[in-house]
Amino acid sequence: MTTPNTSGASYPVRTCDTLIRNVFVIDGSGADPVVADVAIAGGRIAAIGTLDDWQAQQVMDGTGKVLSPGFIDVHTHDDTNVIRMPEMFPKLSQGVTTVVVGNCGISASPVTLKGDPPDPMNLLGQSTAFSYPTFASYVAAIDAARPSVNVAALVGHTALRSNHMDRLDRAASDAEIVGMRDQLTEALEHGALGLSTGLAYGNAINAPTEEVLALAEPLAEYGAMYATHLRSEFADILDAMDEAFRIGKHSRVPVVISHLKCAGVENWGRSSEVLAALEQAEKHQHVGCDCYPYTASSSTLDLKQVTDTYPIQVTWSEPHPEQGGKLLSDIAAAWQVDLTEAARRLMPAGAVYHCMADDDVNRILSHPATVIGSDGLPNDPLPHPRLWGAFPRVLGYYSREQKLFSLAA
Repeated sequence: MTTPNTSGASYPVRTCDTLIRNVFVIDGSGADPVVADVAIAGGRIAAIGTLDDWQAQQVMDGTGKVLSPGFIDVHTHDDTNVIRMPEMFPKLSQGVTTVVVGNCGISASPVTLKGDPPDPMNLLGQSTAFSYPTFASYVAAIDAARPSVNVAALVGHTALRSNHMDRLDRAASDAEIVGMRDQLTEALEHGALGLSTGLAYGNAINAPTEEVLALAEPLAEYGAMYATHLRSEFADILDAMDEAFRIGKHSRVPVVISHLKCAGVENWGRSSEVLAALEQAEKHQHVGCDCYPYTASSSTLDLKQVTDTYPIQVTWSEPHPEQGGKLLSDIAAAWQVDLTEAARRLMPAGAVYHCMADDDVNRILSHPATVIGSDGLPNDPLPHPRLWGAFPRVLGYYSREQKLFSLAA
């Protein structure tokens, strides 16, 4: 079939499934958007440009709209949900097409539980959700579930500790480190992205730096990476960053600092100092960070973070589920106890901590070393809004309204 052009000559007509015309195209390179037509065939982009010689069963007018590649949510806790709820509506509804799981030292695999999942692995679900003793079995389960997003998986340090140690309030022995390394190596051989740690959590904080150094040594051979929820995001954050950079140098792999923030009222205003430390490290090794676009964090309820200097909202509690959604201060007042005692009675529990300042979040979000991660908790009954809203908030509030960065940045 041929179609005449304006000069009278004819050219062959090409066909595709979907044709989007006159849309602003952002290609992910950082370049400014361009107006173009986009042809899609067999679920893949077939052509981009002025496509006058293309026809499709479905033609869409993209005038005034923006088309971009699917977003990568680099920091998620969707480990079990990509299998149990493969439709992944919280992510697809935001334009996310790839998730990175296994962050903060917690992963669904490789895991062999001895009882209930230790904190904070309980963020991923109850013990029945952990049925992947090897990384290969986890990959097979994802392949069978066929989730509607792509999945890249880190292996959690706390998960490995739980597999090999009788208790987690101590350093691992040499033999236990060997066992953890063997499991990590098996995972890397089957496509794991790297190792993550959550050294701020009670079940990992007693792991010395040397334990992580030894565990991270196989990473470079597989082109892997090291991602870390720092040992401290509060006053000792610079020391914690130095520890992360030391581990990256020793293992010769890139370092990603998870959800970089200046947490705690006494820490507000230090983001310039923190980013300067990141930039200094960048001169000598590959480092970066992720950040979510909110001034409140969310995790399990942690006695170390209980304070009266900012609001803490309880999202769930196993012994007192009726307290979900209430402020910790209100619960403590009703029980006529202090905040720490109220938190102790509620645990195990989850909480949202309003622990950051806008200026710090803005500065970190706009830094060129930062990528976006939602850090959403899909198994929380009252989840932080970042689960569903992180990427719309980046595009809408921070880019269009606040003009913190361009859409193409």
